[in-house]
Amino acid sequence: MPPVSDPSPIVEPGNAFVDIANGIARVTFSHPKSNSLPGALLGDLAKEFDALAKASDVRVIILQSQGGGTFCAGASFAEFKAITNAAEGKEFFSGFARLVLAMIRCPQFVLGRVHGKAAGGGIGMIAACDYSFALDTASVRLSELALGIGPFIVGPVIERRVGSGAFAAMAIDTEWRDAAWCERHGLFSRVFDTTHAMDAVLNVTATRLANSNPAAMARMKRMFWSGTENWEALLFERASMSGELVLSDYTKRAIAAFDARA
Repeated sequence: MPPVSDPSPIVEPGNAFVDIANGIARVTFSHPKSNSLPGALLGDLAKEFDALAKASDVRVIILQSQGGGTFCAGASFAEFKAITNAAEGKEFFSGFARLVLAMIRCPQFVLGRVHGKAAGGGIGMIAACDYSFALDTASVRLSELALGIGPFIVGPVIERRVGSGAFAAMAIDTEWRDAAWCERHGLFSRVFDTTHAMDAVLNVTATRLANSNPAAMARMKRMFWSGTENWEALLFERASMSGELVLSDYTKRAIAAFDARA
C-alpha cells in the first residue's frame, strides 16, 4: 500500500472589516493565529483600501488589528505549508505587494495603530502607513531569513521608512527591535506608555485630519511616495523570488521546527 501523505493544512481566512464615521475609516483585521496574514486576508485588506480610495466621504484611514496581544505575526505559516509550486508561491506573496500598493496609492493618509509585536509582513504594513502610533511595549522583527526566504516584497517600503542601513541590519540579524529603536528610525511616529494615551492622541489626530483639505492631503501623499512609480513591477518581481524560495528544503525544515516549538 502506498504511503498516505499528510493532508494539506487548513488555512483560516481571518477577517477584515471597515467602520466609517465622521470622515474617518477604521480598517480592522484579525486572525486567530496572532493576527497573521493568509492570502485571503491580504486580498480582503487590499480590496478595502482600494474601495476607500474612491470614497468621497473618507478623509483619513486608521489601520489596526484586533485584540491586545500581537499586532501582526506576518505571513501565515499554514499557507506557507500549503504552497506546492512556484506559481502558488508567487500568488501568495503577491498579496503583500497588492496591499502595500493599495495603502500607498490611496489618496488619504493612513494612520497605523500598533498595540503589540509585529513580524515580517506586519512590519511592511506599518511602513506603508503615513504616520504610526505605537505602545512602548511594541517591537518588530524581520524573521524571513531565519525561515530561508528574505524580506523581498516588504523590503522596499521598510527601507524607504527606516533607511538602508537600518533595514539591512533588521534583515540580516533578525533580532527584535524595541519601540524606542522603531521611533528613532522613523518606523513609529509616536510612542506611548498606555493604550489610553495612544488612542486619545490618535483620535484627536484623525479628527483634525478629517477636517483638513482633502486635496492638499492627497497632494502631500503623492509627494511622500514619489519615486515609487516602478513598484508595481518591482514588488511582483520580488514576489516571484519568495515564491520560489518558500519551496526550498531549508524553508520546509525551518517551518517544521517552528511548528514543533509552538
